Amino acid sequence: MEWKERIVSDKNVLLGKPVIKGTRISVEFILERLADGWSESKILESYPHLKKEDLQAVFAYLNDFVKDGLMVELRSRVS
Repeated sequence: MEWKERIVSDKNVLLGKPVIKGTRISVEFILERLADGWSESKILESYPHLKKEDLQAVFAYLNDFVKDGLMVELRSRVS
């Protein structure tokens, strides 16, 4: 999956956040839904203009960032 065909960033759309091409639905928004327990099916049913390939592009986009070393340091809590 070549995510660059489906994920775009434009400073005039959502302040430049990466979005699914042709929409104002951000990668961040999709991730929030998934983190809240939404299934891919529920996302696609709720946003019928999205395609399964759009969600695959979101995953491929994130995979590239993780693979390229974009990480957030996880710190353990001190009790």
